[in-house]
Amino acid sequence: MAIDVAARAGFGAGGFFLNQSSTDTVFLRGLAIETTIGFFDWERHVKQTVVIDLEIPVDCARAAASDSVQDTVDYKAIAKRTIAFVSEAQFHLVETLAHKLATTLLAEFDIAWIRLSLNKPGAIRGSRDVGVTIERRRA
Repeated sequence: MAIDVAARAGFGAGGFFLNQSSTDTVFLRGLAIETTIGFFDWERHVKQTVVIDLEIPVDCARAAASDSVQDTVDYKAIAKRTIAFVSEAQFHLVETLAHKLATTLLAEFDIAWIRLSLNKPGAIRGSRDVGVTIERRRA
């Protein structure tokens, strides 16, 4: 019973406080997805690869205390939604795709904020990639 009371009070099994504004994050890096992106005519007819990195807040102490997936971010579901959204998207700018994806994930998942990097490999000759990094918060 003492563990249940401690857990309800916000303390983990080790007696540490579970911080709701934790700086812990879950990340997903290098998610490569084919999409229609670009403003040149040829880009509107050929799918190109974009590579996405996501960083999402999570209370790792809470998840570690329970060892339950219900106490963490379902990154598989977020990855699947990201793939579905991006593969169907048709934007001219990487900035637009990044912003729309971030706001979609915030609306559909219980996350306070998201940091998202989106790059377009080979877009600039002589450069490995070009892209944007944005951070969006729930309103």
